[in-house]
Amino acid sequence: MDKSALRKQIREKKRAMTEAQIVEASARLGELFAASEAYQKAESIYGYLPYNQEVRTVPMLERAIRDGKRVAVPKCYGDEMRFIWMEDLSQVEKGYCGIPEPIADEPIADDETALVLMPGLAFDSRGHRIGYGGGFYDKFLSSEPGHPTLALCYDFQMLPYLETEEFDMPVDCVLWAKIGE
Repeated sequence: MDKSALRKQIREKKRAMTEAQIVEASARLGELFAASEAYQKAESIYGYLPYNQEVRTVPMLERAIRDGKRVAVPKCYGDEMRFIWMEDLSQVEKGYCGIPEPIADEPIADDETALVLMPGLAFDSRGHRIGYGGGFYDKFLSSEPGHPTLALCYDFQMLPYLETEEFDMPVDCVLWAKIGE
């Protein structure tokens, strides 16, 4: 299946989810994330703010702040993405494609070892991912390759094998939760 057909199929499955399913799976993923070695080792988290049916990351990022970790979220400037440090995750507005972004343009995050949470539509056990098609994370990680990476997803987003391209950056770890359990 090509990337566009796969993206369409996964988007349809995500749209079929109820808010209760999303919240329940996100809570389970939050527990897995907080218990992960990657989280435990991280001094900083480069997270993302959820859009549509994505895993609800705000409670996870708020916990990271309470745990004494620095948190940054992305903001797009044309075809470039930068992470902005945040202490108050409510200081956001709709940005690129309607995705929540920080209102502020600074302070720009500067931890080259921060754990990066990777959004995506599909993943496989080798860490390959298919994103939303903008290439923002692939570009960011190719310019800052030292970051550990972790993805959070629903079980139907985990596939046995994904075809990837040379510029597609894999993730180090994928955590998923089954829907409806």
